[in-house]
Amino acid sequence: MEKIKYYLEKYKIIIILTILTFALILSLVYTFLRPDKKEVIVEPLKIKEVVEEKVEEKIKVDIKGHVNNPGVYEMNIGDRVIDVIEKSEGLKEEANTEYINLSKKVTDEMVIIIYSNNQVEKFKEEEKEIIYIEYECVCPDNINDTCITQEDTVNTNGVKEDKEANEEKDNLISINKGTLEELMTLSGIGESKAKAIIEYREKNGEFKNLEEIMNVSGIGESAYSKIKDNIKL
Repeated sequence: MEKIKYYLEKYKIIIILTILTFALILSLVYTFLRPDKKEVIVEPLKIKEVVEEKVEEKIKVDIKGHVNNPGVYEMNIGDRVIDVIEKSEGLKEEANTEYINLSKKVTDEMVIIIYSNNQVEKFKEEEKEIIYIEYECVCPDNINDTCITQEDTVNTNGVKEDKEANEEKDNLISINKGTLEELMTLSGIGESKAKAIIEYREKNGEFKNLEEIMNVSGIGESAYSKIKDNIKL
């Protein structure tokens, strides 16, 4: 008995620490393995929920005219007109998309009208009677939300005017490139003045602006005023 007391007294601290450690281990084991322990569930990130909502968001688009299966289709945000056409089983043989912006992004309640070749030809015949305003639809039927505007088409009066302007510009005589015969077609420019123009540009290099032609001998302000609308660099 005395021997036991001796050992208890000698190793008291070690025994206490051992008991406490064992008790702590039992407590931890019980905490993590007890039957009624509830599983901790981590909520998904809110960002992921927002992204999923956007992906699932749908819009409805009405496509009419010369497609194989016209009607109202449910589309995704970011889809384009060409996607709606594909969903409607494609274009009919007589369909014509010359006036249609196939790359335009679709919006909710959009109306898409696909015309036929005959309709487009008719539009072109009547085009001179249509007054186009900047960014207005070039199609006669303004309910077509996919119709190309003057902003993104060549089928407008604005572009035609540019073409006519370019053609008119091409009819001007170049004072830098014009031949002797071409220069002589200008009002008041005979052979001697035409030769003087050619000699000037050969000596001084090409004209930098139209007014510089008045530096040519024999061509003053009066002569320039007669030809300025018929010449270009």
